[in-house]
Amino acid sequence: MAGNPCPAKFGPDLFWDSQPVASWAAVAANTAVGIGWIVAFARYLRAIDELQRKIIQDALVVALGVGWVGGFAYVVADAAGLITSEVNAGLFPALLSIVFMIAILAGHIRYR
Repeated sequence: MAGNPCPAKFGPDLFWDSQPVASWAAVAANTAVGIGWIVAFARYLRAIDELQRKIIQDALVVALGVGWVGGFAYVVADAAGLITSEVNAGLFPALLSIVFMIAILAGHIRYR
């Protein structure tokens, strides 16, 4: 992989040899899939009952809060020189996913 540890370089390094058109096509495809996911999730939220919707909305609030607070804390710590090693950007969405799942589980237990 040409010595670049960034996972976003997987396609350009291995498949299309850093061609800008192919890279923009990959970005467009990624964006289209993301928009499709958002639309599907919105439809899902409209289809479920009120209690499930409340549990998911509460979990989204917790995940958003952790994202904002954790993200800003990371930026401040990095600017202050407290972060000494490179952090993989893929860890952040994974952390938010775990927080979201725990918050949904907590919501199910709370409203049992």
